[in-house]
Amino acid sequence: MHKKEIVEAVTIIETPPIVVVGVVGYVETPRGLRSLTTVWAQHLSDELRRRFYKSWYKSKKKAFTKYAKKYAENAKPIAQELARIKKYCQVVRVLVHTQISKVHIKQKKAHLMEIQLNGGTVADKVEWAKKHFEKEIDVKSVFEQDENIDVIGVTKGKGFEGVTHRWGTKNLPRKTHKGLRKVACIGAWHPS
Repeated sequence: MHKKEIVEAVTIIETPPIVVVGVVGYVETPRGLRSLTTVWAQHLSDELRRRFYKSWYKSKKKAFTKYAKKYAENAKPIAQELARIKKYCQVVRVLVHTQISKVHIKQKKAHLMEIQLNGGTVADKVEWAKKHFEKEIDVKSVFEQDENIDVIGVTKGKGFEGVTHRWGTKNLPRKTHKGLRKVACIGAWHPS
């Protein structure tokens, strides 16, 4: 139309495969869900273990070493915990982490999150989670091409801002004492 090029804005999101590292079982109580137990995989990557420290290079890097040793010596307690999830839990969620080294950003700490498993019995869900421990899950295995999805993001930071920019309040008139980009009257002191 009118011999002009049409340009459509798009957002490209890098989605490296996520890694399943654990499973959490929840029990339904009158006050909502309560986590019964968490089972982790035997080998956890350094980028995930960074998440459990404020300063990785200063730390002893001991996170999950005893857990891995327990796995190696005797896997029976882990099997018992999985059996407890199968027996008592109503909701099963897998713990996954991002592979942040595959995305070209400065951060080295992986993001850790829970994703709920739906479909099938609780035992099926636990078996699926156990089978996928330490394995990658590609975005192709969850979403198809041309499928609409909801994306949650963090807004671009605006720093320490005043009320005019932050809340869109009106600028005060020119002759105002002590600044114009403020709120004149927020409300009466009394009655409080």
